[in-house]
Amino acid sequence: MLPVRESSSYEYHILFEDLIDQYSEELLRLAFTYVKNRQAAEDVVQDVFLRAYEKRDDFKGLSSYKTYLYRMTINRCYDHLRSWSFKNIQISNKIALIFHGDNSTETLAITKNEKFLLGKEILTLALKYREVLILYYYKDLNVDEIATILNCSTNTVKTRLKRAREKLKVKLEKRGGY
Repeated sequence: MLPVRESSSYEYHILFEDLIDQYSEELLRLAFTYVKNRQAAEDVVQDVFLRAYEKRDDFKGLSSYKTYLYRMTINRCYDHLRSWSFKNIQISNKIALIFHGDNSTETLAITKNEKFLLGKEILTLALKYREVLILYYYKDLNVDEIATILNCSTNTVKTRLKRAREKLKVKLEKRGGY
């Protein structure tokens, strides 16, 4: 799966098409958990694949390509969250909710779904807790893989997982429990 340096441009293209087919949905879901907007998540993933292709010779092979793409996606999400345009959109959305509300029949039906509520509560957690929960439970990565992706120790990942579970439990109990 790893592109070899002697490959032709055509071979790189075929390899990256395979990578896109294999990882695009996973990366899209991962990006969405950070940016909380489908269009922004799609932009992030597109940018990740573009950068991965452009910098294909820089990949050293110290980790799997999956881990490499996850790390790139998380970093690009951080960039997006720090951007001025994201902060401006967030303020605009909050103002719109104040004036227009969000009580459509469709919205009320969706909010009753338990999985939606659980996901919503996870998305309210601080980023450092949210990301370990998503990577561990939804992406089925082990603690060592998460530590590699997040550039931290395995003990840090374990601590964040424990604290994230505790915080999520408290939030769910306040909502009426699950």
